[in-house]
Amino acid sequence: MLVDRHHATDVEDPAAVRAMPVVLRVERSAPPSRTEVLEAAAAAAVAVCLDERALPGGEWHEEVVAWVRGRIRKVSRRARGAHWEAVLALPGVTVEVGGAQARAFVPGLVSELPRELSRLQVSGSDLPPDEPGPVPPGAYELWLNPRVGMTAGKAAAQVGHASMLLAPRLSEARLDEWAAVDHRCAVRTPSAADWDRLVARPDVVLVRDAGYTEVAPGTATVAVNYRFG
Repeated sequence: MLVDRHHATDVEDPAAVRAMPVVLRVERSAPPSRTEVLEAAAAAAVAVCLDERALPGGEWHEEVVAWVRGRIRKVSRRARGAHWEAVLALPGVTVEVGGAQARAFVPGLVSELPRELSRLQVSGSDLPPDEPGPVPPGAYELWLNPRVGMTAGKAAAQVGHASMLLAPRLSEARLDEWAAVDHRCAVRTPSAADWDRLVARPDVVLVRDAGYTEVAPGTATVAVNYRFG
C-alpha cells in the first residue's frame, strides 16, 4: 500500500498558502445527489492538472506546478444561481455527472482568491447519502473510509486528492483511456471489513488528510486502486 500524506508539522506563511478551489453546484430547488457531485469533483480536479494548458508552455503551467510542489490543498465551496454562473468565467474545468456539476479552478494563492470565489460559502455543502448504481465502464473506484464522517464539501476535496494521486501512477495508454471517458470516477463507500481488506493491498494509494477541518491530522479518508483492469 502506498500512502500520500497531506499534512506536516512545519508552520506555513499564510501569505504563501496555495489551494485549488473546487465549487460544487448545489441548487436549492434541485440539489444533486451526493455521489454524483463527488464524482464530478474528483474528475474536475484531475482534469485541471492534465489539461493541455497545464503542460509546459501552457497558460496554467506555472500556477499548477507551484501548487503541486507544495501541499495539494483544495477548498470546496458551494454555489447556486447567479453565483454559479459568475464562477464559470474563471479559468478551470467543469465536469457534469448525471445531474451534478462541479468546477475545479486553477490553483493559486489563497490570499489572492478572486471575489467570485471568496464570497462563496465553504460550509453548508452537505448532501444526504444515496445509493449509487453500477460502476461505469472505464471509471476508477475511489473508496471513502466508512469509519470517517465527512460533509460533501470535505469529501469532494478528498476524492480530488485521490484522483490526482492516481494519475501519475497510470501509463500513457491508461491516461488516454481515462481521458476518453472524461476522467470518470466512481465514488463508493465499502463496509468496514471491505475497507480493511482494500487498504491492505499493495496496489492501493491511501489519502491521509492534513487535519485542517473536520477530521484529525493523518486520518485516512480515501483509497484508490491504481492497477485498474
